[in-house]
Amino acid sequence: MKDEIYNAKIIDLAILIENNLIISDLHLGYEQTLNAEGVMVPKFQYEKIITRLEEIFSRINLEKVNTIIINGDLKHEFGKISKQEWKEVLNFLEFLKKNFREIILIKGNHDNFTRFIAKKCDLEVHETYSIGNYVLMHGHKLPPNPEEFEDFIIIIGHEHPCIGLRSGERLEKIKCFLKGEWKEIKLIVMPSFNFVTEGSDILHEKLLSPFLDLKSMQEFEVFAVENFEIFHFNKIKDILSFNDDFYP
Repeated sequence: MKDEIYNAKIIDLAILIENNLIISDLHLGYEQTLNAEGVMVPKFQYEKIITRLEEIFSRINLEKVNTIIINGDLKHEFGKISKQEWKEVLNFLEFLKKNFREIILIKGNHDNFTRFIAKKCDLEVHETYSIGNYVLMHGHKLPPNPEEFEDFIIIIGHEHPCIGLRSGERLEKIKCFLKGEWKEIKLIVMPSFNFVTEGSDILHEKLLSPFLDLKSMQEFEVFAVENFEIFHFNKIKDILSFNDDFYP
């Protein structure tokens, strides 16, 4: 089925596993960081994230889905907590508390200081989190003992995968999930729940996660998501065979 990856159900940019809803890479506060760098972007993302989540909520049974998991990079700044991040992350966690009985936060590479905000909401930040035979980790670093996960399906974020489809001079980016294997362990790569950028184009840009490499990526399947529709594009090598542009 095109809306499932290893029995995990795709719902827009989220994954549903039993009573757990999973999203990744929100990067709250990103606009303030860009503004400080001279890129003038209005603070629009928070409201869009809330609206998009409410659309997802309308498509699931919130009475049964009682846990939400953020698979890393809840906030954006590496070395501090910006004013925008304090406000938006606290408001966001309060919003989630109104809809879920449990909130699980997984540490991403942008989450060095997230624990201080989480503590104010009586939450912890985890390195990994398991649901049955699924194990979630952000994906910015490899586990020290891969053999421990041989019987698991690993779910990561970090890569912010999207697919850039070129038609003449036009390049359109679409967020996507990836399905493949790392060291013969089943792997799901989630798109970002960030709307400042579409993400990293897996066909044309450098890969970010150490779980991914150019050779094995050829065999990964692509599940693109656009306005709640899911498009199964088969394997990356199949897409490249119809695309003029290749990996750099």
